[in-house]
Amino acid sequence: MGENKRATLGGRLSAVLVAAGSAVGLGNIWRFPYIAGENGGGAFLVIYIGCILLLGVPVLLAEFTVGRHTHKNSVGAYRLLSKKWSFLGYNSVISSLLILGFYFVVSGWTLEYFTSSITGAISEYSSSVVNAERFADFTTDPVRPVIFTVIFALLTHVVIALGVQKGIERSSKLMMPILFVMLVVLAIRSITMPNGLEGLKFLFTPDFSKVTAKTFLDAMGQAFFSLSIGLGCMITYSSYFNDKTNLQNTAYNVVILDTLVAVLAGAMIFPAVFSVGIEPTSGPSLVFVTLPSIFNTMTFGSLWSAIFFLLLILAALTSTISLHEVLTVYLNEEWGISRKHAARCVTLVTTLLASASSLSLGVWGDFKICGLNLFDSLDFVTANILLPLGGCLTSIFAGWVLNKQILRDEISDHGRLKARLFGLLVVLLRYVCPTLLLSIFLYNLGLFTL
Repeated sequence: MGENKRATLGGRLSAVLVAAGSAVGLGNIWRFPYIAGENGGGAFLVIYIGCILLLGVPVLLAEFTVGRHTHKNSVGAYRLLSKKWSFLGYNSVISSLLILGFYFVVSGWTLEYFTSSITGAISEYSSSVVNAERFADFTTDPVRPVIFTVIFALLTHVVIALGVQKGIERSSKLMMPILFVMLVVLAIRSITMPNGLEGLKFLFTPDFSKVTAKTFLDAMGQAFFSLSIGLGCMITYSSYFNDKTNLQNTAYNVVILDTLVAVLAGAMIFPAVFSVGIEPTSGPSLVFVTLPSIFNTMTFGSLWSAIFFLLLILAALTSTISLHEVLTVYLNEEWGISRKHAARCVTLVTTLLASASSLSLGVWGDFKICGLNLFDSLDFVTANILLPLGGCLTSIFAGWVLNKQILRDEISDHGRLKARLFGLLVVLLRYVCPTLLLSIFLYNLGLFTL
C-alpha cells in the first residue's frame, strides 16, 4: 500500500513520457486522421491546434495541480481539496472502468491484426470489400476477439503489477520512443508512395471553405479526448511527480508530443490514402478495413502492416495502462487493498466487462441498453456524458473552488518560476473551458444541432 502513496517518477523526462503515454492512444492514430479527413484536413488541423491551446493546456494544468499538490488518487485528491467535490474523483473511476470495457476490445483487434500481419494471413484480403467482410466476421465471432481482449488485458496487468517505477515509468521510457520511430518510418514510407505528396497537401494546406460550426466542435472534442482529460489519468500520474517537476513545461511538452503524434499519423495515413485514390473521409473503418487493403498493394505489404499494427498496440497499451492505474491506485489507497491484489481485481473485473462487450457485437447482440449493445453503450456513455461533463466540472472546480494560491504555487513552483499568464489561465478555467466543454456535452447528447 505504501508504494503507491510514496512512489515518485525519476525526473522531468519520466514525467513527460509517462503523461504523454497516457495522452497518446488510438485517438491520435485512429480517430484524428478520419476526423480531420471529414473536416477538410489542413483547416481542421489549424483549428485543432487552437483548441489544444485554448482548452487542453488549461485543464491539463488544472489536473496536474490537483494531482501533484495532493499526491493522492483522483478520489482522495478531490476529497482532500473539497469533500463536496469528491464525486468528481468517482466520475474518473467510473469513466476509467467503463472505457476499459470497450477499449480492451478494440486493443484486442489491433493485436489480432498484428498477428495476421506476422503470419501473412492479412495478405489474402486484397480489397476493402473483402476486408470489411473479414472485419465483420472477426468482431462478431464469439471466441477469437475475446481471446485477444483477454491477452491485451493481461499485458496491461503485467505492467501495472510491476509498480509505478518498474512498470509504468520503465514501459513509458521504452514504448514512447519506439512509437515515435515507427510513426516516422511509416510516414516516410507513405509519403514516398505515388501521389503521396497530395496527402501531405491535404493535411497541411488549410481549406477554410469546408469549415462549419461542427468542425469547431469536432476539433474541441478531439483536443479534449486526445489529452485524456477528465479521466483521472493525469491527476493520478501527476500525483507521482516530484516537487521539482515543472508543471508548465511538462504540460506544454505533453501537448506538443501528443499533437506531433496526431500530425505524424495524418502524414502516415493521408499520403497512402491519396496514393490509391481513396477518399480521406473513410471514417472509423480506415484502420481495420481500408489501410490493410493499401498495405497489400505495397512491396513487403505484410511487413508494413505488422509495423503499423504494432504501432497501434503500443499506443493502445500506453492508454490502457493509465486507465488501469486510475482504478488500481483507487482500490489501493481508498480501500486499503495491496497494490498487487488491487491490480488483480481491476484486471478481473475489466476483463469480464470487456469480454461481455465483445460478445455484444455478436452472439449477445440482442441485449440492448436504450437501443444500443453493450459495446456501443459504454462508448456512448463515456464519450458523450462522463468525459465532457467531468472536464467541464474540472474546469469549474479549478477556476472557482480551488484556492487560487494553490493553483499559483503549483504552476509557479512556489514562486521559483514565472506565472505571467496566470490571470489568463484563471479566466479560461472559469469561463471559456466550461462553456466550450458544455457545448460539446449538449451537442453530443443531441440537445442542439448545427
